[in-house]
Amino acid sequence: MEIWINPACSKCRSAISLLDAEGAEYKVRRYLEDVPSAAEIRAVLDRLGLEPWDITRTQEADARELGLKEWARDEASRDRWITALAEHPKLIQRPIITADDGTALVARSEDAVQEALSRTRS
Repeated sequence: MEIWINPACSKCRSAISLLDAEGAEYKVRRYLEDVPSAAEIRAVLDRLGLEPWDITRTQEADARELGLKEWARDEASRDRWITALAEHPKLIQRPIITADDGTALVARSEDAVQEALSRTRS
């Protein structure tokens, strides 16, 4: 299991605390330092079953500067969104946990972290 985090994020710290409390084995990826490539973002989106705009933090300053709220949310615009996430990783929703069963979750709640744990244990 891997968790993409921003250490400054309280939701990320909570997820890590819960994983630790459960004795989970996981790898931490500080995605602002170890920026995921466009291909890695595509792979995580496939595992999440989501589109790039679904995991984009549209309230960030970078998002406003790029005008993301006005971008089309369709297949033709998908690569543009993925490129923006790769070039501005702060826009990626966090934390994201990739479970050992091949799925992934945006783990912003305790329930989501527990779901990731259950997927890894089964």
